[in-house]
Amino acid sequence: VTFIMSCGGNEAESNKTEITTDLINNPNTASGKEVDKDSQPFFEFVEEVVDFGTITQGEIVSTTFKFRNVGKSNLIISSAQGSCGCTVPEWPKEPIKPGEDASIAVTFNSNGKQGLQNKTITLVANTVPNTKVLAIKGEVLVPEGAETNKGLATE
Repeated sequence: VTFIMSCGGNEAESNKTEITTDLINNPNTASGKEVDKDSQPFFEFVEEVVDFGTITQGEIVSTTFKFRNVGKSNLIISSAQGSCGCTVPEWPKEPIKPGEDASIAVTFNSNGKQGLQNKTITLVANTVPNTKVLAIKGEVLVPEGAETNKGLATE
């Protein structure tokens, strides 16, 4: 009975407040109007996919994604997230002015990985659309004898 009363509420009372999604949508697109993309910040990357080639399990490799803000206003990256804990991005926290170059450093730790690897880095920024996905790929080889010698004592 308590559950019904606490969730039921007064229907007339609940109709007084209208909640919209405008606050959580990108303010540039929330209105439903056409966005003037010429006035927005915009990423232009030299490369969006980097192949680190073949490495040995346990190696840590790093790469840098270079880009330019080719838009007409400051570009602000609010977050950068790797697809797993083995992929760690570092990004500029300050606004990138129109025409300025910047970069995103990514480190991949191959410890415990083997075979073909495809990892992504998702950027969230004040661009339209507000996400940009970068990728790293390569192959991690297990050192010869690493699997067969596990658990065996060596002299």
